[in-house]
Amino acid sequence: MSARIAAVDWGTSRLRIWLLDEAGCVLAERRSDEGMLAARPDGFARILEGHLAAMGAPADLPAIICGMAGSRQGWVEAPYVYVPASMQGIFGGAAPIPGSRRDVRIMPGVAQRDPASPDVMRGEETQLAGIARLLGSDTHTVCMPGTHSKWVEIAEGSIAGFATYMTGELFSVLAGHSILSHSLGAESHSVSASAPLFRRWCEESLTEPGDVNARLFRIRASTLLLDLQPIQAAAALSGLLIGAEVASASGRFARHGAPVVLVASGALRPLYEAALGLAGLEFHPVEADEAVRAGLFAAAVHLGMAEPAGATA
Repeated sequence: MSARIAAVDWGTSRLRIWLLDEAGCVLAERRSDEGMLAARPDGFARILEGHLAAMGAPADLPAIICGMAGSRQGWVEAPYVYVPASMQGIFGGAAPIPGSRRDVRIMPGVAQRDPASPDVMRGEETQLAGIARLLGSDTHTVCMPGTHSKWVEIAEGSIAGFATYMTGELFSVLAGHSILSHSLGAESHSVSASAPLFRRWCEESLTEPGDVNARLFRIRASTLLLDLQPIQAAAALSGLLIGAEVASASGRFARHGAPVVLVASGALRPLYEAALGLAGLEFHPVEADEAVRAGLFAAAVHLGMAEPAGATA
């Protein structure tokens, strides 16, 4: 089958491109470190065209993009759609690239303009569109781990509200730029969800989430007094922060009894699966890469950029 659409996830630091056929299946894939921060000086168009040419994409193949390429500092700003936001409303907010030789459009982000809890997302809305059929019209809580984790309430097929938890960034800042850097060391450590200290510190954080600030220094004290090793310190810090996130978010969002939909991939997925399990929450895992591709393909079909399999004239 020939490619019908180029699907692009353009984050702050990473770029992922897939060529999809008429069924939304992957024909080719490229990944690079040319995220928004790298693209600004070099030019988004040049980077995109270079990758598409290397993949053998036709010059007139349309491209649908989500993520930070649509931010104010990106290629073209795709203004936010405000909650409550339907998937059709999000698709309709896609911004075209003026003067492009191919049809290129960028998905908008979603904003929560609530003075008590203002928030924004870019990229996650496309993953939500990709799992829309799974969610249906019921009320669901969706957990989307990352540098800035998102917890989202979906009601009647629309994004009703959400919250951002800076768990990944907090781990990075504390591990590299605080007193805890002496406990974790200069080398990065991969944390296992089965590590006893990850589970213990996560469970304690779930039980008493308000005590995180005091517990943080105990990691340093444990290094000095109890011979805590760097890999153990990393596990403790990860468990502490993820447990606090799950405790806070589940108290705010996971009140309707339905399983939490966990949209995750890579090393974070087993950590959040473990934390949700320790919290006593049922969950349904979804692969994040599959969700974003499905969302981009759904957007392209809705916008008339691609025809799905079985479509008739």
